[in-house]
Amino acid sequence: MQKPFTAAVVQSAAVAFDNEQTLRRMKGLADQARSQGASLVVFPEAMLGTYPKGSTFGAFVGGRSPQGRDEFLRYHQNAIDVPGPFIDELAALAKGLGVHLVTGVIERAGGTLYCTVVFFDRHGNFLGKHRKLMPTGSERTVWGFGDGSTLPVYETDLGKLGAVICWENYMPLLRTAMYAKGIELYCAPTLDGRDSWPASMQHIAIEGRCFVLSANQYATAADYPAGYVNAAIASNVGSAGGVGSVGTADPTQPFSRGGSCIVDPFGNFLAGPDFEGEAVLLATIDREDIVRGKYDLDVTGHYARPDVFQLFVNERVQAPVTTNGGPFA
Repeated sequence: MQKPFTAAVVQSAAVAFDNEQTLRRMKGLADQARSQGASLVVFPEAMLGTYPKGSTFGAFVGGRSPQGRDEFLRYHQNAIDVPGPFIDELAALAKGLGVHLVTGVIERAGGTLYCTVVFFDRHGNFLGKHRKLMPTGSERTVWGFGDGSTLPVYETDLGKLGAVICWENYMPLLRTAMYAKGIELYCAPTLDGRDSWPASMQHIAIEGRCFVLSANQYATAADYPAGYVNAAIASNVGSAGGVGSVGTADPTQPFSRGGSCIVDPFGNFLAGPDFEGEAVLLATIDREDIVRGKYDLDVTGHYARPDVFQLFVNERVQAPVTTNGGPFA
């Protein structure tokens, strides 16, 4: 018999371009989740390193502006190394609270940045990372593409744990690969605050017969520095709009409006969706519901048709330069 446990998704914001303050905020919220019994704590996409909502980075067809290059320099300097000092801090947080911890970060690897999720067990062990395979739209100007070498599902004492980031969740073949790995605790850190997002989380939970834990940031203009040039500022929900700056905005104006939720394998909301503000959402996870659900739907088992459809997943590191000793780090 598998013992139920409590999971938490944290809906909060990064303090833009200030990892130290963001980490302090994360510690307080993780402590709050633990005090309410959480054994697993999931934070949103890009908590450390900043999600540059609305930034253009001076990019236009056929050119980039000097100001945009300076924006990228600041962004690169604020990214974190994996492994590195902030990974050590997160490991210590997980160990100190005795929780499994999952969070989004912006990872720096040489001159390239990646939107990444990092995983820690309750003993403070860094389990590894997942790099976002497909940055969306203008994200591609500042983030590199992950490859199949970071598609982990970790066997933990809470269950099989993995993550799919934001619009990666709209890639059906990626979802299928995660289902084939037996994912039970499907983490979906995101910055998508659209009304349609919770319905997608319900669909994935039903399709994969897994628990979906989606954490989104609830960020306002006050979470960004004064004068931050932002193309999304004219919109109340941070979608397409004109160009402005935080210094002229209502400090309570949401740039990212949340929508975090926890969904069971039958598509029922156990917590959320919450569009109201900062929150720690908790739910009881009974993994036996996964087996109950797979009684009539196991999309990579008895409900599959491998005689008609098959998926090949390339999990090799895609290194641009190799030597006879293997790929460069």
